[in-house]
Amino acid sequence: MIQDVTLSAKPRGVHLVHHELLAGVDLPFEANGVLHALLLHTSAGLCLTENASPEVRLDLDTWFKDAVPDGWPAFRHTLEGPDDMPAHVVSILAGVSVMLPVRRGRVTLGTWQGVTLVEPRDHASARTVRLTFLRADG
Repeated sequence: MIQDVTLSAKPRGVHLVHHELLAGVDLPFEANGVLHALLLHTSAGLCLTENASPEVRLDLDTWFKDAVPDGWPAFRHTLEGPDDMPAHVVSILAGVSVMLPVRRGRVTLGTWQGVTLVEPRDHASARTVRLTFLRADG
């Protein structure tokens, strides 16, 4: 199974997108394997993090803004504004893919884990994630 999912446009920040990402995914019943999720953009990130406390996502967003500030004078790539090159750096720091274990047709993460979108752009558009299911049980 290969399926593209479009996440709605989000404001700048770190957003729990776990349910939005998996809502329309039809995994084979009773199948085991991994679901690979690849964000098809170079200006945002996709990662696993805390899914319960919103403070974790707020703190991560604060850290990204501090670590990679908009308009840093050393950046040359500013075609789309002062948040352009910082968004590419955040994409590398956060990563753009996650592997999600699937057991009996369901994604099985740790109790406090969820898939998050790290959106470093002030005026971002919808983001596309390509999901590929790799079956482990033939």
